Amino acid sequence: MKRAENPRKSPYGYELDHRSLFAANELDDEGYEVGIYHSHPKSPAEPSQTDINLATYPHWRYLIVSLEKEPVVRVWRIADGRVEEEDLDVVDA
Repeated sequence: MKRAENPRKSPYGYELDHRSLFAANELDDEGYEVGIYHSHPKSPAEPSQTDINLATYPHWRYLIVSLEKEPVVRVWRIADGRVEEEDLDVVDA
């Protein structure tokens, strides 16, 4: 899959371009688990209020990469304003 673009072109917020959102929804419809990621260059890998507000797909996973110090990746499920961290298993394939 091609890397998504951020039409907002903002360091403070993101949105998926229409082609990427359509592709992710197709994968979701086909039964694949969908995860989207973005970075927090100067803050922890925790959902901001903006991230929570933008999380409109409750069964998708939201990966946040913090670049604050050493890179840190954490995974979240966000549904109806509730935020739950999930385990991240990294497998060397």
